[in-house]
Amino acid sequence: MERSVEPILPNPGQRLARGVCRALRALDFAALEEVTPEPGLRVDVMALGPGGEIWIVECKSCLSDYRADRKWQGYLPWCDRFFWAVGADFPTQVLPDESGLILADDFDAEIVRPSPPMRLAPARRRALTLRFARMAAYRHHFLRDPRA
Repeated sequence: MERSVEPILPNPGQRLARGVCRALRALDFAALEEVTPEPGLRVDVMALGPGGEIWIVECKSCLSDYRADRKWQGYLPWCDRFFWAVGADFPTQVLPDESGLILADDFDAEIVRPSPPMRLAPARRRALTLRFARMAAYRHHFLRDPRA
């Protein structure tokens, strides 16, 4: 008997993340969605740049999604730059000025306000880069061998 599999449709935040990842790729960043820099923290997008810099992007699909986020300041010690990614209709004036801003949709994104730089400590950068690489490898392996 053949089973029918219903496609899983991405939620609005995941669609923003897709556009963000595409834009970051155009900037020569490798991006992963839903990364855990440490237990209890899960960022929407983490990107590794060609020079080893680490960016975190939090995608907010609506104002209530932003207001419900109580963990975002805990992400700052885990990146060199921090950005919010929102849709064109998001009230951007509520977002903190001390973070970057990306306007995104399902297909692309644009950095409209750069993030001020924050420098990771070398030991944390090394540990986070290793975690990023291992996570990417595990995800790739799972795509090739879903039963692994």
